[in-house]
Amino acid sequence: MRRMIGKMKRNAGWVILTLALLFIQAACDLQLPDYTSKIVDIGIQQKGIEDAVPNVVSESTYEELIAVSDPTTGKMIKESYRKDDSGYSLRKISKDERQQLSEAISGSELILAFARAENVDLSQMSPEQINALTESFRGRLKEYPEMIESQYAIAFVAGEYESLGINTDAMQRSYMLTTGAKMIGIAFISVVAAIIVTFLASRIAAMLARDIRKEIYQKVLSFSSAEMNRFSTASLITRSTNDIQQVQMVTMMLFRIVVFAPCMATGALIKVSQTGSYLRWILVVAVAATAAIVVLIFALAMPRFKVLQKKVDRINLIGREMLTGVPVVRAFQTEHHEEERFDEANTDFKRTNLFVSRLMAGMMPAMMLVMNLVSVLIIYSGAKGIDLGKLQVGDMMAFMQYAMHVIISFLFISSIAIFMPRASVAAERIFEVLDTVPVIDDPEEPKPADGKLKGTLEYDDVSFAYPDAGENALSHISFKAEPGQTIAFIGSTGSGKSTIVSLLMRFFDVTGGSIRIDGTDIRDLSLKDLRSRIGYVPQKAVLFSGTVRSNLEFGSDTADDDLMRRAVEIAQASDFVFEEGRGFDGEISQGGANVSGGQKQRLQVARAIVRQPEFYVFDDSFSALDFKTDSMLRKRLHEECSGVTTLIVAQRISTIMNADCIIVLHEGRMIGKGTHEELMETCDAYREIAQLQLSARGEEDR
Repeated sequence: MRRMIGKMKRNAGWVILTLALLFIQAACDLQLPDYTSKIVDIGIQQKGIEDAVPNVVSESTYEELIAVSDPTTGKMIKESYRKDDSGYSLRKISKDERQQLSEAISGSELILAFARAENVDLSQMSPEQINALTESFRGRLKEYPEMIESQYAIAFVAGEYESLGINTDAMQRSYMLTTGAKMIGIAFISVVAAIIVTFLASRIAAMLARDIRKEIYQKVLSFSSAEMNRFSTASLITRSTNDIQQVQMVTMMLFRIVVFAPCMATGALIKVSQTGSYLRWILVVAVAATAAIVVLIFALAMPRFKVLQKKVDRINLIGREMLTGVPVVRAFQTEHHEEERFDEANTDFKRTNLFVSRLMAGMMPAMMLVMNLVSVLIIYSGAKGIDLGKLQVGDMMAFMQYAMHVIISFLFISSIAIFMPRASVAAERIFEVLDTVPVIDDPEEPKPADGKLKGTLEYDDVSFAYPDAGENALSHISFKAEPGQTIAFIGSTGSGKSTIVSLLMRFFDVTGGSIRIDGTDIRDLSLKDLRSRIGYVPQKAVLFSGTVRSNLEFGSDTADDDLMRRAVEIAQASDFVFEEGRGFDGEISQGGANVSGGQKQRLQVARAIVRQPEFYVFDDSFSALDFKTDSMLRKRLHEECSGVTTLIVAQRISTIMNADCIIVLHEGRMIGKGTHEELMETCDAYREIAQLQLSARGEEDR
């Protein structure tokens, strides 16, 4: 997956923006529990008074606070307040100074509160009497927890405000509204950030999937037959669809969970360390329980993920074979067998997928159980802490929310970690295709062909063996075709006829000897230059979904209607292209299923003619044509395309008997070479084929 993440560099700007928004969202979400605590503790319990520092005090209270304070505290009070019409008002001080003053003045406020509760008039006492009284009250303060002391001091401040005529209810209402507005603003920012992050994460993941799919498509187009044989068609389809979909889904989750969850968990742990240290042990137990669940699920699920994709390949392979072979399946009545074969693969995949899905389904209830138990523990232990004065209600609520953030973050991380193994396997399979170096590729420094020898083709002692084959498929093939000549190949099935023309197209490379076009070895030409010179008509008719025009434009996307019309007429395809009302815009369904075999072959020939090449290669391309159409097509080719070198692979003598040179093949070797008349005299194998076919044709004619 690291290499896959590296491919997102082209979207670096969007990635950085997404990460920034994730941090903003996490920061906002982590602020909300703190504000909840403030609303409960300060807004409700303390009437909006944040600390023990009064913003204004009466002159008498000011003097009494100075009297009961130690010298250091008294000095801080004198430096922090200034006299005005209402008494003494707090000067503008920093947050840290206010915190120090609050901690110092709270004790003095409690001592003064004790004195007032006992109706002690400090103004009538000497400094020595005040010191003695203060010392006795300080002894009583040691009995109070720090939090209780703080609450009493804040109550003293509230009483002082009321004595001065300040409306504490309005103060409380103002604090609640202000804090609530801040919470709403923070929540709004978090929601907006989350929406934008979701949009950007989906966009980045989709763009990554698009780019990878494009790379795979381009890579597969560059594959030679050797690479296509290495990867099955079903597997390549799975890698281009299902595997990329897995990577896309995990990439989107990567931003929403893998980055966000650790930020939330880390931030929550930091906040927990600042809020309610009395309850930290509960969080340790929660994290340990969550980790145990995650480890158990990983140990059970990860091995299954590694085989899921291979089982998807198996389903696609069987499905593709069955769909493409439907006529054969029906003809031999093997529907039941194919259903059983598909059902076996489907059921095998279902078992593995169900096991993993059940584990994932069980993870959520387990995590919810942990969350609920943690909530109960926090409430139970927090209540004791509140009773003992070690914790406030708001702090307990904030601690509970932070603890839930930590557990939910672990839940998110565990969910992405469950998907990650499958995505990693998918990524490995994708890069297996992308990292494959085609056996056949352009030379580092392509050479131009010799323009003086245009249309010349020469096979010089060519031998070829398929990869991992024990013997040669072709051995010592040599011939030369001058511009405008026709070279034909005939022989028994498996004799190497199609292999010869495949080598010219560089679907494979020769393992011995060389093939030269216009005097240049084809391995020194760029593939584009080589194949642009050849009009290729394969043995298996291949048309693409679209129209007649779009299929002809495969030959040349710059061809005009006149050229295409001429090509269709030469290929003897006018009858069904024009006379049946189709025209160039007539629809061609997938694989050419709506036209006959002979019509497909004629459109293939027209496609090659549109290319206007230097060489024609017909690989048994007339087998589906009747004798009359075959004869007329070859006649028009000879008339209209004279000067073009032609290679013809055929099974019928009538198709090739007028060729300039006929090569007879047997088990990959040349056993005859010459014109039809010469071979009838010198080659027994050719003569036998000719006699059988021509006599059979004569009987048919009779």
